[in-house]
Amino acid sequence: MLRFSGLCLLAMLGLASVLQAQTFPSKPIRVIVPYAAGGTSDILARQIGPKLTEAWGQPIVVENKPGANGNVGAELVARSAPDGYTVLLADIGALCISPSVYPKLGFDPIKDFSPVVMVSYSPHVLAVHPSVPVNTVSELIAYAKAKPGQLNFAISGTGGAPHLAGIEFAQRTGVQWTYIPYKGGSQAVADVVAGQANVLFNGMLATYPAVQGGKLRALAVSAAKRVSSAPDIPTVAESLPGFETGSFQGVIAPLGTPRDIVQKMNLEFIKVLATAEMRERLAKQGTEVRTDTPEAFGKFIRDEVAKWAKVVKEANVKFD
Repeated sequence: MLRFSGLCLLAMLGLASVLQAQTFPSKPIRVIVPYAAGGTSDILARQIGPKLTEAWGQPIVVENKPGANGNVGAELVARSAPDGYTVLLADIGALCISPSVYPKLGFDPIKDFSPVVMVSYSPHVLAVHPSVPVNTVSELIAYAKAKPGQLNFAISGTGGAPHLAGIEFAQRTGVQWTYIPYKGGSQAVADVVAGQANVLFNGMLATYPAVQGGKLRALAVSAAKRVSSAPDIPTVAESLPGFETGSFQGVIAPLGTPRDIVQKMNLEFIKVLATAEMRERLAKQGTEVRTDTPEAFGKFIRDEVAKWAKVVKEANVKFD
């Protein structure tokens, strides 16, 4: 009898989950962007949001919750109700680096989230303020070596992917510069544009408009091959073989979010990103659409955590 009752309970729970997914969403969905407005994650959320609103008939509300290189917003989502109505759209690389560089982290990127979908990959742009008298990677290296520690390197947050890109570049070339942290990529870009900082690595989606407007000079992109929307910009790898970094954006939900809801969200995001309009729009901004299953995305997150733990340990990178 007890076994029969248990089976009935499981069946009822399964039915409830299916019904919940069928009616999802029945109210607005909060998309938490854990960085300041104007960065790569923010731009993507605001471009995708209206398309999801059209599909679901419910508002997609983008909320910026910057702080601690995305950790404040990520913890907020990790502690939210696992019902699909609060999700995180963020630079997954930054979140996967955090366990290795922040000793007191309020979440675990593997244990506290349900992966929903990978969204895109945006290579970093290595750019300088126009007053910096360099036009190539080799010229930047020579100039930085002639002025050790004098160049200010703007980063979107301490311990993020752009920061470690700068560290890897410095290690491989022997340059020294001073890292200036900001609360997001848009603020880092704005300060280099204003001449308060000299150089940066940052996601192409958020940085390329300043390059196109002549406010920044792009020296290279960090993709494995040249970007189709900017074929005249060389890759860093052409000067430093094997150098490849970038911003991988993705959507994750609190752990325990019903699988049927995760699957429904995954399919709708993929449908939006698969449209010619969205692919062309992002391609023109130097961003490549990359989507996958929740399971494949989960493996990517686990692999990124292991990868960055190794990089941080070998580089002996330490942050307070």
